Amino acid sequence: MAAIKYRFLPIVVLLITSINVFAYDRITGESFASRSEVIAQSGMVATSQPLASQVALDVLKSGGNAIDAAIAANAMLGLVEPTGCGIGGDLFAIVWDAETKKLYGLNASGRSPQSLNMDYFTAQGISKIPKFGALPLSVPGAVDGWFMLQERFGSMGMDELLAPAIEYARTGFPVSELIAYYLEVNQERIGHYPGFSETFTINGKTPKKGQVFKNPNLASTYEKIASGGRDAFYKGDIARTIGAFVKSQGGFLSYQDMLAHYSEWVEPVSTNYRGYDVWELPPNGQGIAALQILNILELYDLESMGRHSAEFVHTFVEAKKLAFEDRAKYYADPTFNDIPISELISKEYAKKRQALISPNHAAKRVDAGLNDGDTIYLTVADKFGNMVSLIQSNYRGMGSGMIPSDLGFVLQNRGEMFALEKGHFNQYAPGKRPFHTIIPAFVTKNNTPLMSFGVMGGGTQPQMHAQIIINMIDFGMNLQEAGDAPRILHSGSSSPEGDIMTDGGYVSLESGFSVNTRRELMKKGHELQDVVGAFGGYQAILYDAQEKVYYGASESRKDGQAAGY
Repeated sequence: MAAIKYRFLPIVVLLITSINVFAYDRITGESFASRSEVIAQSGMVATSQPLASQVALDVLKSGGNAIDAAIAANAMLGLVEPTGCGIGGDLFAIVWDAETKKLYGLNASGRSPQSLNMDYFTAQGISKIPKFGALPLSVPGAVDGWFMLQERFGSMGMDELLAPAIEYARTGFPVSELIAYYLEVNQERIGHYPGFSETFTINGKTPKKGQVFKNPNLASTYEKIASGGRDAFYKGDIARTIGAFVKSQGGFLSYQDMLAHYSEWVEPVSTNYRGYDVWELPPNGQGIAALQILNILELYDLESMGRHSAEFVHTFVEAKKLAFEDRAKYYADPTFNDIPISELISKEYAKKRQALISPNHAAKRVDAGLNDGDTIYLTVADKFGNMVSLIQSNYRGMGSGMIPSDLGFVLQNRGEMFALEKGHFNQYAPGKRPFHTIIPAFVTKNNTPLMSFGVMGGGTQPQMHAQIIINMIDFGMNLQEAGDAPRILHSGSSSPEGDIMTDGGYVSLESGFSVNTRRELMKKGHELQDVVGAFGGYQAILYDAQEKVYYGASESRKDGQAAGY
């Protein structure tokens, strides 16, 4: 296939002219594996950017625990990967606490402005919340999430944890390849907003790969948080600056909204897949979609189908469609809705849904089953046995494009994901958390920790969570191979924003799937489209209790690194 330049669009739809499958020249493991797993005894880190991994590893080596290291890594990622995360966004985490031998879930997502209501959208003739600008803003919850984690589980002060990111922000760091690409993409779509050029460019151009970049404004913001705590962000000058800036841009997010923010500890929920307990967080996130997919697929002998067969791909896609129809109808802020989580993730319900899957025909439309309504992921494990699964995002890469004066970060546009349909579970309301795509995951076996993992990338995430589990349990792959394996992505399902699938959507396959598999899928009625950059980014840590060692894996499609000691 001729070389193609992909510019200014993060996801590019391609016409398939030919398909080449390239095997890596490795003497062991699957042909598609990009590298071996990282194995270490005392601690393990996996993030989407090597400098962030090294910061987390330094924290572990200096005596900090996994929670400390995760916070330090997340702060660093907000600097070195602003195209996926930052303190203008939200955070979710699952923590295995070695002392209590229990999983804890944290929902640190923010709420919509109290002064904005449905009447405004109706009066303005707006039927869908815009992607960028001041209207899709919600309160950024990440900083409160840091302090919730640090106060309950941390062992180091926030000043120590933010110090590495502050130093890098002032002295600079060389920009990595994918980040340079996505900065250029974002300049095209949000570069016209105030503050972008001053914050994210060098002489008006986004930094190129290897170019040293500084963000002194973010360093100053981090210093205020380090010395003043969460109140510096939600009650002090930072909150006032955000409120004043948003007002100047015609938005509604206010100082009072910042002042009222709080995060919540939540109970993770699980399903047992072939003897392994897979854990997700409940809505307003989409994690239970992965559990619904796994429950349906557990009813099939996937191993006998073969990982790259049309039969497996078809079955997976049809199960995904069913789960995502429920996602579109029911997944929303549980404070405003009675969400039937236990029914949705039950084995009995999965059997009813499985009966709707035809082995030979792709469904064009499916209905919800109950009838009563860009991102970073990181994981850290320490010598004490603690493990953290953490995901954090601005949404749409660099969020809304709203960059509060001299603060060095972008505010998220997560409010875009509200529906403007009256009566919808995810209907916009003041002080409500929008539907969320970012989801951390965890696996336990016999009530002991086994695996902390996540895959970034919007609606990709539940699909890839399920595929990682299936790759390891049904197809016997190791931790790195499970992430490197060619992925299946279905797009076009009904959505929590009110979109309805009527044409069956379309299937995208990475290059490891054969022409014959693609042909057979088309015979079953699937539309195939090739895309670039849409298959997510994976990090994972697995604990071998018998040998007492950690295995780490990092996404070969990103700039990331797994590292241990």
